[in-house]
Amino acid sequence: MGALSWAADAVVVIYSLTVAITAPLVVAQGILPRRLFPAPLVAFKLWYAVKFDDYLTAEPPAFFRGLNWLELVFQWPLNVANVYGILAGRPWAATTSLMAGVSTLTSMAAILGDILGSGRATKKLLLVYVPYVAFAVIAILRGLASGSRSPAGSLASYAWKKII
Repeated sequence: MGALSWAADAVVVIYSLTVAITAPLVVAQGILPRRLFPAPLVAFKLWYAVKFDDYLTAEPPAFFRGLNWLELVFQWPLNVANVYGILAGRPWAATTSLMAGVSTLTSMAAILGDILGSGRATKKLLLVYVPYVAFAVIAILRGLASGSRSPAGSLASYAWKKII
């Protein structure tokens, strides 16, 4: 069970780092004025939208802008706390993992519902969004299972032992 817990921690940390980095730099571009972002970040977002056929990012509908606000205001700080909590071995990281997972899974239900229901689903676009469902489920399971696990078997304790 220790290796599985360690793997779940690693997956959730990687997922949370992704959100912690992309929310203020990329996702926020869908809801805040473009002039607030440096030209290379704007160009990156436009490149991504074209490369992955992401019509939601290119021309965000109202529901997607609402989800962008949710990600920027709620999920971003939650995932920053989640990274710290897991790496520092804090017991409340189970709660932040659970919250991040449930919030992401709920958002993904709306996003995938639109992608699949619109008839605009492409393989590339699905390869961008479907992994978030897996990350969300792992975060939820980590949050639910972490109450019975001791911090000694966590990713944090392994990392600290290697550093020290």
